[in-house]
Amino acid sequence: MWARKLLFLGPLIVFSFSIFGQEHPDSLSRQTLDINEVKLIKDHQQKQIDSLVKIQLEQQLQRAVGDKSKTKILEEKLRKIAISDSLRNIAQAAEIKKLKASSKAYPVVLNLDTIFNVYTRTGSFSARERALGISKKISNLYHDAFYSADSLRIKSSTDNFDIVYKDQEIIMTISNLDGLWFGKTNAKLAEEYLISIKRAIQSERESHSLMNWAKRIGLVLLIFVLLAVMVALINWVFKQSRSYIISRTQRIKAGLKLGTIRVLPAKDLELIFLKVNGTLRLLVTLLLIYLSLPLLFSVFPETESWTSTLLNWVLGPLKIALNGVVDYMPNFFTILVIYFIFKFALRAIRYFFYEVKRGNIQISGFHPEWAVPTFNILRFILYAFMLVIIFPYLPGSGSAAFQGVSVFLGILISLGSSSAITNIVAGLVITYMRPFRIGDRVKIGEVTGDVIEKTMLVTRIRTIKNEDVTVPNSMVLSSSTVNFSSQAKKSGLIIHYEVTLGYDVPWQKAYEMLISAALKTEFIIADPNPFVLQTKLNDFYVSYQINAYTREAGKQAIIYSSLLEHIQDELNAQGIELLSPNYNVIRKE
Repeated sequence: MWARKLLFLGPLIVFSFSIFGQEHPDSLSRQTLDINEVKLIKDHQQKQIDSLVKIQLEQQLQRAVGDKSKTKILEEKLRKIAISDSLRNIAQAAEIKKLKASSKAYPVVLNLDTIFNVYTRTGSFSARERALGISKKISNLYHDAFYSADSLRIKSSTDNFDIVYKDQEIIMTISNLDGLWFGKTNAKLAEEYLISIKRAIQSERESHSLMNWAKRIGLVLLIFVLLAVMVALINWVFKQSRSYIISRTQRIKAGLKLGTIRVLPAKDLELIFLKVNGTLRLLVTLLLIYLSLPLLFSVFPETESWTSTLLNWVLGPLKIALNGVVDYMPNFFTILVIYFIFKFALRAIRYFFYEVKRGNIQISGFHPEWAVPTFNILRFILYAFMLVIIFPYLPGSGSAAFQGVSVFLGILISLGSSSAITNIVAGLVITYMRPFRIGDRVKIGEVTGDVIEKTMLVTRIRTIKNEDVTVPNSMVLSSSTVNFSSQAKKSGLIIHYEVTLGYDVPWQKAYEMLISAALKTEFIIADPNPFVLQTKLNDFYVSYQINAYTREAGKQAIIYSSLLEHIQDELNAQGIELLSPNYNVIRKE
């Protein structure tokens, strides 16, 4: 009975000493782990006690054959023990699962190589302290000049098993908690640890022998030779590519062109390719040297751990980038599907409006020249809508930095494009007002000429002196526009000029002379007939205005010049002088 009580009190005493022996006794999480470990040990000890009790009850049951009442009592006790064992096993599995979720593994190492991991404490020693102590003792065995593997043995002590060297020094102790952690018996776990320790020491001793050192040095020399050969091969390949670039660019005289636009001359193109070639040569050489370093470090055990570090510096970012690309592929395909849907929709809309432009499709109240501008507006709206749909699928679109940059760019565009937006809106209004078309002779403000280009922002006019004038659409919209060509082809444009004749000239004769001069003028049509209007009766002369029709609105300068020439000829033939307020000529007969 006292032995049973001591078995219950033993774990509590160990737990008390372990709590007060901690470096950080105020650590609540560490105390929780200690309590769970002690509970597991207590349950395991209770399980052993129940096993002993079960053996005694089974013996009593065999002796009580024929005594039904006693047999029933013993069978009831055995059944309770079995139920208790089952519940205890379930509880132990749950406790171990909790411990594994929060416990940290501490490696037992020899020369930076991990032999096995320690997860549990023993007595007042934490898992970390156990791992450090075991590693130090194994290192001492490795450096022992008279080390003998046969001197490493397993020594049992009650439920614990010790791995000892020469029956004197305890290398490590395997307790009940270790066996519970791995779900093995202490004896089985101790055998596995013993094999791992012997194998690690033997492997390290063999790897650091003189013969292995000689092999490693030879391998290092071979790596250096191969590296030199690879660098020489890289230099030769890039020298050949350099010669090829020079020979090709000498043959290309036109340089780089995009359509009819010359982007780069041949000499600049050659310089760019040579710079790229030299940069690639340097990068490939440095990458080869860098990748050879892990190979060199892996030769020696002391530097073998650096191998993974150097490789991770290169492979880590590449792996992250590759994983990012793989993870982004569903979004990428979503963007492609959205893009192609809008692309084919735009093709259908473009076909429709271009058919309207050609006149194959007619819509009441919709002019053919509105087709292309309307299509451009719809295209802009659809592209904007497509970007809104695609935006959430762009990489980094949810980050605060991406959103901040988007807002900043939006503010810049809105502040800096107010005048541009005004011109764009004016361009749209002008398009649907239809005040002129390309090729029309117009007068906008003080500018007179032919319309050569209409854009969303400006209208370009070529004057009769071949001067190209760019007029903002906002100015076009706010100014009066005179279109000389809109009625020229249909009813004709009226060319008019005013002359002054004396009262001594009958108005009938004046009409006849002016109409005759107009009909003799080039590009003046006879139908409708030219006509004359009297505009003023001045003090000394009468103002007559000749009006004539022409179909050529763009040749007004030539028409006016020819008209004036013929008016002078007609008046000279009749001996009639042109009068002005301050000028009069009397001809001598």
